[in-house]
Amino acid sequence: MKRRASACSPPGNTPVSLFDTTPPRDEPGPARPLAERMRPETLADYLGQEHILGEGKPLRRQLERGELTSLILWGPPGVGKTTLARILARQSDADFVPFSAVMSGIKEVRAVMEEAERARRLGRRTLIFVDEIHRFNKAQQDAFLPFVERGDVILIGATTENPSFEIISALLSRTRVYALRALSVEQTVLLLRRALTDRHRGLGDLELTIPDDLLELIAAHSNGDARSSLNLLEIVAAGAPTGTVTRQTVEDALQRKVLLYDKGGEEHFNIISALPQIHPQLRPRCRPLLARAHARSRRRPPLHRPPPHPHGH
Repeated sequence: MKRRASACSPPGNTPVSLFDTTPPRDEPGPARPLAERMRPETLADYLGQEHILGEGKPLRRQLERGELTSLILWGPPGVGKTTLARILARQSDADFVPFSAVMSGIKEVRAVMEEAERARRLGRRTLIFVDEIHRFNKAQQDAFLPFVERGDVILIGATTENPSFEIISALLSRTRVYALRALSVEQTVLLLRRALTDRHRGLGDLELTIPDDLLELIAAHSNGDARSSLNLLEIVAAGAPTGTVTRQTVEDALQRKVLLYDKGGEEHFNIISALPQIHPQLRPRCRPLLARAHARSRRRPPLHRPPPHPHGH
């Protein structure tokens, strides 16, 4: 396949194609954040989302049959949307092209789609991953339609917003939406333990000693966000030069609980019903925010209900 220079190729350097013939691998490096270094590369290492990736589940069946189609990954931050897209590209032997809805416009979309069409004629599949796809306007989303419909590309969009409100109906009808769930405390603790013992990509060389209850506290504080939990663990490790992590070390790193909250949106109603599920050690810190959320919900106009029957039935 003839390679085409990217618009951002530096002058005088060898031109770089818009496409990589293999999906990216996460090479470890000491300067990279722990969360980036610990990205899983296979489904076997991927934590969570058993409702779509477990044995016999829909997305797993698509992969096993080699029938991966365009889809939207919808879920809160840090649940593995980007990581899953990379794994899907690797396992389906497709060229992986990451795209940022924040940095790219309709011109870039069309250029990538045209090259993907040429790649298909040469027998190569292309997986386009669009992060924060909800930030694309209608015209930009429209640009994907003919290429997705013809099968020139496999489009995977990632969004934290409800696709029914943020993705145009024509694109939704050509994709399948998978809702990703926040990690449980148990899954997050397992992730933290992996990072603590991995000498190649994680913190294994530090030989840190962290009691289970403190790992659970970090996991509960991260609110199901894998990236946040690993970032916290990295801060905790930096505050334990002797290798022993105490409760004070963890509390200094945590500072305070920050919940995902968008006041008027879907997370507002998720939060006001969350108190019974919050880790007992964190409930005192969460109550002020939950109280404000509950007060706000009481100020919202009530749902319309039919008038009572005149005879009281």
